[in-house]
Amino acid sequence: MPVTQINGSVLGPVIKKARKGRGLTQKGLADLLNQASGWGTCTANDVYRWETNRRTPGPWLPFLIEVLCLEPFIEPEPISGRLPTLPQGAVDPSRLPMEDDVRRRSFLGAVIAGAAPLFDLAALEHLTAAVRNAHRYADHELVGHLRAALDETACMDVRRGSLRAMPAALGILSAISIAAREAKPAVRRELLVLGSRAAEFTAWLHHDVGSSGHTVGYWHGQAKEWATFTGDGAMHAYVLMRQAQALGRNDPARMLDLAAAATSGPWTLPLRPRAEALQQEARGLAMTGADADEVARVLDRAHAALDRAEAPVGPASCTGPLGDGYTRERLLVQSAIRLREAGRPVEAVAAFQAHLTTDAFAPRDHALYSAFLAGSLADIGEPDEAAAVALQALEIAAEVRSGQAISALNGAARTLFPYRQRPQVRELHERLVVLAAD
Repeated sequence: MPVTQINGSVLGPVIKKARKGRGLTQKGLADLLNQASGWGTCTANDVYRWETNRRTPGPWLPFLIEVLCLEPFIEPEPISGRLPTLPQGAVDPSRLPMEDDVRRRSFLGAVIAGAAPLFDLAALEHLTAAVRNAHRYADHELVGHLRAALDETACMDVRRGSLRAMPAALGILSAISIAAREAKPAVRRELLVLGSRAAEFTAWLHHDVGSSGHTVGYWHGQAKEWATFTGDGAMHAYVLMRQAQALGRNDPARMLDLAAAATSGPWTLPLRPRAEALQQEARGLAMTGADADEVARVLDRAHAALDRAEAPVGPASCTGPLGDGYTRERLLVQSAIRLREAGRPVEAVAAFQAHLTTDAFAPRDHALYSAFLAGSLADIGEPDEAAAVALQALEIAAEVRSGQAISALNGAARTLFPYRQRPQVRELHERLVVLAAD
């Protein structure tokens, strides 16, 4: 299903026509939207701005579609994935947003400005269809339908980015929640097992686009709750590991506790996700000042787990064997990030260059790790190479609005600030400033 964008110049007259057709004032429509959403923040002024194309509805769009039954009237427009044209002259790199702001801005800026809406038309149709069609399927057929839909949505995430995939993921979660209320016990368990996978995936999507820690934590909590209901200890441990990853450098002690709990709690992770959790534990140890020998011992355990793991039977999927996409190359590249954080950038560069290949990583993941490579090159005084790597990564990161990659690229740009007069470094700073303002 093609992904489309609702542009304010198309939607404004549609909202006004539908509102008048229902005999509503602008305040009356705002009141209905507040009732439907539970947010209570929409005003008649907001409705006026939408109808006059002065602002796009952003996150209010699904409630507009629900209240006004807009689907028959909306005409889609294609999304442009190109980077904006560079401005004339150099831009002061100090205007680059700090890391804590980057993912939030890439998410909220895109949604509010309408550049890459949270709820685009095609994904909303997917969401609505998933909920409406839930009761049309036999019990086990429904589970199979939702499982296939979740895998398709995960593929959309890889190809088009988290913003485009999120509405469909939310639709699948809604369908699972509705269907599980009336399902027979055996089918309810299947639905909740699938729901745990979908909730963890949705937490990842929110993390990548820059949602608040509260929102990411909500979906991690939902994933653990459903895993607990179904006795899926491995999934509970996997979510703990993913929580540790989401923390990043913000709370090293808690990151270490979560990663350690994933490998030592009352559950058994499959070997591939166990290796990933051990790598995360090693990172937490390094960041909290542990002895280098202790960090090395934990990494040895991660490699040993991969040594014992069976080869994947097919392409990794969201609903397939847990953590089956974790590979030796990913472990080595993640270890390179740890080397840089430990103040060993020369070794980090060597590790990145040896193991970060386009064959081993999907384009978005390659862009994310390339951003860390760029930062490492900047650390060792190779500004031109660092900027060249960063600019290539930025092309992909901007197209899919990956908050994680853009955040890492801003970090590399700040490290490159002393070299701001060099052409490629200046171009990198300018592109990042334009992207942040877009």
